[in-house]
Amino acid sequence: MFWDELPSGLKKILIITMAGSIVAGGLIGAVTGVLATAWVATQSGPWLGGLLNFVNPNTASRGVEKPVNQAVVEDSASVSVVEKAVPAVVSIVVAGPLSPWDDFFGFPFSQPTPPAGKQTVGHGTGFIITTDGLIITNRHVVDNEQAEYTVVLSDGTNYEAQVLARDTVNDIAVLKIKADNLPVLDLGDSDQIKIGQTVIAIGNSLGEFRNTVTKGVVSGINRHVVAGDGAGSSEVIDEAIQTDAAINPGNSGGPLLDLFGKAVGVNTAVSREGQLIGFAIPINAVKNIIQSVQKYGRIVRTFLGVRYVLLTEEIAKANGIADIDHGALIVRGEQRTDLAVVPGSPADKAGIVENDIILEVEGQAITAEKNLTGLLNKYNVGDKVKLKVYHKGATKEVEVTLTERK
Repeated sequence: MFWDELPSGLKKILIITMAGSIVAGGLIGAVTGVLATAWVATQSGPWLGGLLNFVNPNTASRGVEKPVNQAVVEDSASVSVVEKAVPAVVSIVVAGPLSPWDDFFGFPFSQPTPPAGKQTVGHGTGFIITTDGLIITNRHVVDNEQAEYTVVLSDGTNYEAQVLARDTVNDIAVLKIKADNLPVLDLGDSDQIKIGQTVIAIGNSLGEFRNTVTKGVVSGINRHVVAGDGAGSSEVIDEAIQTDAAINPGNSGGPLLDLFGKAVGVNTAVSREGQLIGFAIPINAVKNIIQSVQKYGRIVRTFLGVRYVLLTEEIAKANGIADIDHGALIVRGEQRTDLAVVPGSPADKAGIVENDIILEVEGQAITAEKNLTGLLNKYNVGDKVKLKVYHKGATKEVEVTLTERK
């Protein structure tokens, strides 16, 4: 044999070398195995970590160790959003004569202790958008001009609130409290939201559960909603965001947040006929209101100067219009004084006449979901806007300079 023929000295050297290699290899393998097992258990989830413990006889004798609980990324984001947003969400207490909106959508508000000598007749929610106390809420929350309004911060601090503006088009109002260094909510871009996107609603639920948090998804966009108060009054919400995040009476005026913590909507309505069907006004429809109040101290609306109805299939057929299926048909009102086009208005100066059909505003088609008024409200007084108009069987493009609605 080869081994027997080797000198005894060489045999000793080989034996020592082989023994050292075996020991070193075993140590390296053991260390590598421990590190690999630890990495897999932490990176691949608790189920694989448990499996590794199960097949390891050393740990099996001690019992399987419980894996460290790790929050799901989305849950962590939700918690972070709520923690950041809650200080900027306020409760609004209404004291004064009863208003039909105080029983909004048929749900009675609870009656907490009102200020001395006052009767609490309603509650709502709002959120702070400037450090010096500018607050957004729904108009129906503060629609009672004889009432007094108190804003309650998340820490319980109370402030008297002044209503700076009530929007006659959207269900939005702007309040002001005298305070400084307040937490604020950033405003997002509601044009970028997607159906299925996670959203969070925060509000003064049922008028007694402050900072109630609900979570859901965007169920629909560009909804046309007519919301009633149970007393014959109603609100029209164009381009509404539909969500299954629970919105209850008292949540009105609170923010609808994305997972970046930005307000993408103002919660405003719930469906009485369905479950988990709520609606919010897109925040982009509110931005011009905010800018207007900050600049002028009031809400300034743009003015085109036309009276119109949305073109329907029935109207198109009745008038022999075969190639147009959308737009704003310029028509007279019921009274002789209700002219189709206001003399001297931007529309009149641009040559728009009765029976014209305005098809688009800056490339956006006019439909039931995006009507002419809603599209124009996104612009400011003095803006030049291009309109696509159907006139006597042909289309043309005109430019109008928007003025202020009186």
